[in-house]
Amino acid sequence: MSQDVSKNYFLRDVKMLRAQAAQSLDDGAVTEGYPDAAKAIALLQSVLATEIVCVLRYTMNAISVAGLASRSVAADFQEHADDERRHMTMIATRIDQLGGVPDFNPEGLASRSATEYGHADTLVDMVRANLIAERIAVEHYRDLIQYFNDKDPTTRLMLEHILKDEEDHAADMHDLLVAHQGKPDLN
Repeated sequence: MSQDVSKNYFLRDVKMLRAQAAQSLDDGAVTEGYPDAAKAIALLQSVLATEIVCVLRYTMNAISVAGLASRSVAADFQEHADDERRHMTMIATRIDQLGGVPDFNPEGLASRSATEYGHADTLVDMVRANLIAERIAVEHYRDLIQYFNDKDPTTRLMLEHILKDEEDHAADMHDLLVAHQGKPDLN
């Protein structure tokens, strides 16, 4: 079986690729062919705000949960807060890579977030609020993954990784909710 081996090992003309890479150095990692960087950054700013709100809510829940189940549930809440903090850092880093400045300003945070901070007095209310927030996050990430799809595979892969964690969080909250349905409040 004979093969016609070409000396061109690149999908695009390498000279053109080199010339394009040398242009617009101020854009950093954003090269020709990326989607609208400003729109991508704006979308990721809303994701960042959502993750910040989730960090705050889970942290407050971990601190304020009381009652018979408080130790194990507080540990779950803290673990989720730590996961959300990692997501927050990943997203902020990606915004920076795309040439934006991550918006950590607390002013307007609630309006930039897809989820709500909320207020819950009982364990069941906390779990329910977290389950709702996780379900919102799952749908939000699914929409974003579709948007970024092949236009920005790096962002898509990051979002897919985070989506898996959010689905795990939703399953955890669902399991806690089912475990406490019909039982007297443990707070």
